[in-house]
Amino acid sequence: MKPIDVLAAFLKSYEAKDIDAIADMLADDVHLQDWNLEAHGKDAVLAETLKNFRDAEHLQLQVRQFYEGSGCAAARLRIVVNRSVALEVVDTIEVNPDGKVRSIRAYKG
Repeated sequence: MKPIDVLAAFLKSYEAKDIDAIADMLADDVHLQDWNLEAHGKDAVLAETLKNFRDAEHLQLQVRQFYEGSGCAAARLRIVVNRSVALEVVDTIEVNPDGKVRSIRAYKG
């Protein structure tokens, strides 16, 4: 799968709060960084993702635009949490040769 397809599937799974699908996409050595936290390794990233899912009863992701590079992709999106809090975010991922996500970075603003 191309990185842009991996990112699209990741975002769809995130919006659906499908932790099993997300787990299948992650490399064992995945690294997550956003404006609040940093996590290393699949177990730690999944734990942070589950925390986000518990904190957000409802998630809606509106992709504004996708970008793709060699081995990486990005999406500019709007995330609506609990139907009231809207965040403008850029998410980037890098994939390894096996098509697994090895890096996720999120930028707010």
